[in-house]
Amino acid sequence: MFKPALVSSLKSYNKPTLFADIFAGLTVGVVAIPLAMAFAIACGLSPTQGLITAVVAGFLISLFGGSKYQIGGPTGAFVVIILGVIKEFGQSGLLICTLLAGIFLLILGFCRMGALIRFIPFPVTTGFTSGIAVVIFSTQIKDLFGLNIQGGIPDAFHDKWICYIANMPSINWAAFGLAIGTIGIILLARKLWPKSPAMLIGMLAMTLVSCIFKLDVTTIGSTFGSLPSSLPMPSMPEMDWGNLNKLVVPAFTIALLAAIESLLSASVADGMTGSRHKPNMELVAQGIGNIGSALFGGIPATGAIARTATNIKAGAKSPVAGMIHAVTLLVILITCSQYAELIPLSVLAGVLTVVCYNMSEVHTFRRLLQGPRQDAAVLVITFLLTVFIDLVTAVEVGVVLAALLFMGRMAQIADVSAIKNELLDSDQDDNGERSTSRLVIPDGVEIFDVKGPFFFGAVEQFKDQVLETLEHDTKVVILRMRLVPTLDATGLNVLSDFCHQCREHGATLLICGVQAQPLDVIRHAPFYRELKKYNICENIDAALIRADKILNGPAPKHL
Repeated sequence: MFKPALVSSLKSYNKPTLFADIFAGLTVGVVAIPLAMAFAIACGLSPTQGLITAVVAGFLISLFGGSKYQIGGPTGAFVVIILGVIKEFGQSGLLICTLLAGIFLLILGFCRMGALIRFIPFPVTTGFTSGIAVVIFSTQIKDLFGLNIQGGIPDAFHDKWICYIANMPSINWAAFGLAIGTIGIILLARKLWPKSPAMLIGMLAMTLVSCIFKLDVTTIGSTFGSLPSSLPMPSMPEMDWGNLNKLVVPAFTIALLAAIESLLSASVADGMTGSRHKPNMELVAQGIGNIGSALFGGIPATGAIARTATNIKAGAKSPVAGMIHAVTLLVILITCSQYAELIPLSVLAGVLTVVCYNMSEVHTFRRLLQGPRQDAAVLVITFLLTVFIDLVTAVEVGVVLAALLFMGRMAQIADVSAIKNELLDSDQDDNGERSTSRLVIPDGVEIFDVKGPFFFGAVEQFKDQVLETLEHDTKVVILRMRLVPTLDATGLNVLSDFCHQCREHGATLLICGVQAQPLDVIRHAPFYRELKKYNICENIDAALIRADKILNGPAPKHL
């Protein structure tokens, strides 16, 4: 059932809980200010759009979300893809893309895909997250050093750095000093006062320095002009139907990233609080939040891990804290927009530099490189594709490589072996009841023990071991499938072919010890009638009894 976490939270809501949520909401609202503006500027957009996104999407995600502690808003995960969309389709294209992403998220949520999204392999998420961090940092070099670059900055990663190096003589030492000061204050504040809004402190302190000494640096006001002091009225973005099909892929990528990051953030919140979020409801909330953001002229949003953790550490008790965080940002937007124009871009570049380092997950990246070579290869390939090609390609290739790697490992644990001994252990041995008796395999009966998942990646071994070794004097073939947890369409097709081959050799196929999932697949298959239900036996003991009846011989003997 799709029920927001807010509904259950309000059942036991009281005054102490309200005060705790107010404090947490105010705290995380203050923390979100520099991040919301910095992420928007990193996308080449007005800082107001970042604040609008944090207000609208943040409120809706908390209102409808499946986690009690989730804080939604703009994050670094989207910067790379937003830059590409804006370059090709403009801001109107970005709004449509965000709207489509919201619709995709609603579909994922209502189709109960929340549990499946969490199976995106860890090397893939680490690879593109680290790659995004590098790309975002590379977009901040101009503002970080205050470079005077004429003619625009190239799009390609390597060309961008060649441009930066060529323009290093134009460095603005005042801007660079403000950026370094911002980074230093953030790190110092985190060390001395862990619970303080370190990024806001760094931003305010260096902005004050810039104003006092009247430093000649580029500011928000000089770049974007005066900022609005109110939310715009919601409206549908202008739809260019000719580009709609081209926006589907980036929109789905945004939806996938939003789903991954929001569910990861909610899982982190669960680990910190001992609670359990509702993944499908969370995806629905993310969809509503992104649709709302697009209608108000914002950018894509998702659950933010750092802000969610801050919310929890500040004492949040319910989604009300996230809603108060959004209201706090709205009040700041209305009352302080004229002061935001004084913030130097180099200061926000310093804030994003710290964010990029946190996103890079250097220690995790290094640990994965020291792990299995195949996983390390997936990590590096995803990282390099994110940096040098684009995020869409990186995610697609990374997921495909990880899936192939997983299937290869599953195929390795699959095994098919012929039981050649005259004596066979009873299935009673597997139930903890060690049997002293052994079953005799009659002449004309051939038994194969099948182990591991029976899917398209493992059927070749079955063909090699079984299909080619069927003897002409065999009257009964028994497939012992007690250790086969799953069966797919390819495996089913191989079983069907084997059933036909047995008939051509005048043999009867028996299957025993079939687990629930493979049994359900077999029962719905066309060859089920040919196999006949009485040839599917509960265990090896029953299969040998059935084989004995087919052979018209004596009952299986026990030694």
